[in-house]
Amino acid sequence: MIQFNLLPDVKLDYIRTKRIKRLMIGVSTLVASSSFVIALLLFGYVNFVQKNHLNDLDRDISVAAKKITGTKDIDKIITVQNQLASLPQLHDGKPKASSLFLFLSQLTPAEVSVATIDVDFTTSIITLSGNAKDLLRVNTFIDTLKFTSFTVDGQKKNAFGNVLLAGFSPGDLAPEKGTDAKEATFQSTLTFDPLIFNNETNTKLNVPKAVTTRSQLSNPAALFETQETEITEEGNN
Repeated sequence: MIQFNLLPDVKLDYIRTKRIKRLMIGVSTLVASSSFVIALLLFGYVNFVQKNHLNDLDRDISVAAKKITGTKDIDKIITVQNQLASLPQLHDGKPKASSLFLFLSQLTPAEVSVATIDVDFTTSIITLSGNAKDLLRVNTFIDTLKFTSFTVDGQKKNAFGNVLLAGFSPGDLAPEKGTDAKEATFQSTLTFDPLIFNNETNTKLNVPKAVTTRSQLSNPAALFETQETEITEEGNN
């Protein structure tokens, strides 16, 4: 069958344009309707659902606040909780007092015993007293304290300063035959660098090698006098 197109090209373009126009109008109407529905849903969510949710939260907060304020001794409870929260920081900042025993075993020469130790971490002062076989050992102990150092950040520093022999008794230099020699006694005060008791580091002392200390003996526990040692600690509350 043979068909003849009797419509001119202008008519065909017009029909095609009207078809595209109807399609664009339909798509635009659909998009506009969808946008309106979405805007309507958002408006309803913001003004109803979210508003009700905020009201519920405000009501819960008010109930919880009344319950908390009605708790007996709430101020004391909050104070205790704040103090508990600060304990880790206080622990990290306090001096490492346990290092004192290790340091003494490294510093105290043989035949020297410590009777009392008084440590003030606020003023960085140590006062100690004890006994020694003779004054030579006492002087050796004092010199050891003076020349002991430690290293921090690659820099060598004196661990102790102002080492003073506050008092002493010489003991018996020539005891009578058949009697035991009376030991020399001493009392010393000195200052220390707070960094050696830093709780966040593991400080190692550089003790003069010429001194034989308690830590090098088979019984370092003999550093302290039996049942007479008194160690007090201040400034570490």
